Amino acid sequence: MLPWAGCEFIRETEIALRAGQEQMLAGTAKAIAGSMVQYRDKFPVRDSSYGVGDQLYIHQLDSQPEIDGYFDDWTLPTASLRSLRGSDGLIRFAVASYAQATYLYVEVADRDVIYATPQSLLVDGASRYADRVTLVSSSPSKFSEAFTFAAEAPGRIISYRQSPFGFEPQATITAFWQDIPGGYRVEARIPSGQLGPHLGLVIQNTADPLQAGTRSSSFSGRTPGLAMSNIAELDQVAEELIGPDMRLILTDADGWRVAAAGELGSGGGGPSGTGFARRIYDLLVERGKEAAFAEPDPQGREQQPYVSAALEGREKGAWFRSADTGTAIVAVAAPISDGVEVIGTVVLQRGTDAILSQRNAGLSRLINVTLITTLLVAGALLGYATWLSRRIRALSIAAEDALETENLASALPSALAEDEIGDLSRSFSWVLQQLGEYNEYLRSLASKLSHELRTPLAIVTSSLENLEHEELNEASLGYTARAREGADRLRRILSAMSEASRVEELMKNAEPEQFDFQAVLDSTTRAYRDVYKDRTFEFTSSVASAQASGSPELLIQMLDKLVDNAVDFSADGDTITLALKEEDNALLIAVTNPGPRLPERMRSQLFDSMVSMRSSNDSRHLGLGLYVARLIAEGHGGHISADNVEGGVCFTVSIPSGCNPGATKR
Repeated sequence: MLPWAGCEFIRETEIALRAGQEQMLAGTAKAIAGSMVQYRDKFPVRDSSYGVGDQLYIHQLDSQPEIDGYFDDWTLPTASLRSLRGSDGLIRFAVASYAQATYLYVEVADRDVIYATPQSLLVDGASRYADRVTLVSSSPSKFSEAFTFAAEAPGRIISYRQSPFGFEPQATITAFWQDIPGGYRVEARIPSGQLGPHLGLVIQNTADPLQAGTRSSSFSGRTPGLAMSNIAELDQVAEELIGPDMRLILTDADGWRVAAAGELGSGGGGPSGTGFARRIYDLLVERGKEAAFAEPDPQGREQQPYVSAALEGREKGAWFRSADTGTAIVAVAAPISDGVEVIGTVVLQRGTDAILSQRNAGLSRLINVTLITTLLVAGALLGYATWLSRRIRALSIAAEDALETENLASALPSALAEDEIGDLSRSFSWVLQQLGEYNEYLRSLASKLSHELRTPLAIVTSSLENLEHEELNEASLGYTARAREGADRLRRILSAMSEASRVEELMKNAEPEQFDFQAVLDSTTRAYRDVYKDRTFEFTSSVASAQASGSPELLIQMLDKLVDNAVDFSADGDTITLALKEEDNALLIAVTNPGPRLPERMRSQLFDSMVSMRSSNDSRHLGLGLYVARLIAEGHGGHISADNVEGGVCFTVSIPSGCNPGATKR
């Protein structure tokens, strides 16, 4: 919520500041508009006899251009060139003034330029059959004149003045004709005293007069209208009214610019905030139109919507912002009215940099603080979540490891913590402790039962032996025989149950000895071939000598359990493989047999006491064989495991080697 609240605050502050700035400018613009009524006679009077679009605007140049047919030395942007549609393409032109001279630049698209002849230039009427540019000048109270620019060839040309008194060349006018691909350019300098207040431009495109004896021409241009330009008296008044970091533009009733003063960015405040924070600020605030639209129109006529509204008598404001520099501009247009009609508008613009400098710095600090706070909170939450997840993961791994080991009562992580994870760890520890006690009870159950049942079984056995010496009828003899068989079976079960206890005792009391485990495996494999004639036994070894330390009798008993298990789960004719190899100073004995795969749920319980995968009808096995094998392997400092392999199951026993002989392939 912090970034959202900060963004909303920035937007609301920006809107409030802009509204205050706009109200201040509106009041100033209204006051200026009221003061401009006294200069009513300085504003051009609208003449309904010609259209607004036919008027030419005379720009002000900062330096004198060279008359050479190029526009690049005019101190005007290219956008100041106005356009009209010609018969062969676009025509672009501009009119400007500098030091009591008027300058004309025309660029004409013409696929076939027709030059004038010396005779046609001197004969009135014949010159119309050559391509030419004509500047028409007139005054409502005087006669009209036309200044014609036609060329016999590219380069400097002679211009001609046509008036009611004749058609004659003008030495005071300098003009240059330049051919360009697809057309031509004309640039001229005319003394301002030779031109009236109304100007028009006509471009004549003449077809080839030699083709089929035809003569045709087309005209493009503008009828003479009042030439618009900055009025010196109004420029001086605007300079006196303008303040720092402000721009004042005055227009006539049609939007033509008649005065301009001031420059934005001169207040010295400058935009505050740089780098990342400033870019974030620019993204958050309302953008408005691009700041370039606030610039004076390069063609001289202001047509922005807020200016058009002022020309209709309505005061209106606008908001501009630069995407590149972050410059913000507030603009207001107010109508200048004499009480009867609108005679012009006041366009007042001001950059917001100076006013918003301190506030923007505060907003930038707010962005920085909000961003840093958000990152700190997010980092703290992420760190806390990571810490919790690590503790929970460690507790999960410890619980899984405890279930796979003998010591279920092992301590778990976070057991001393006072939070919820500590409570969970203590609960798991209590559950594991209960499971460990239950497993220990199951582990000792067999020895306890065998001890408790051995005395009653001896009494039953001795009683049956005494009955055999008594005279019994045939039915009693049958019952006695079945009871004797049951007692013998019960004795075998008790022997199996006590075997694990005997193995544990033997492991404690056995004296370890050094022996060659490879020779032991070789001899036991031959014995298995004699005992289990319906199975095939193979023995492979990758070591030259397998020295081990321990009890060979107990290790053979372990192998007996594994081989007996392999025989039970294989079929007649199957091959049971015994393999020996050395790896990391340990001897690995593998017993592999074909048969059914081990269920995944049984793999962790397979070597526990009283666990069996055999049929429940098989009373010869109580699930103690693999448990005894595990006791023997662990008693020799090793371990035993079972894995599914292709086509069967492999039991692997790892015990430490007594020496480190060189490995050979056998």
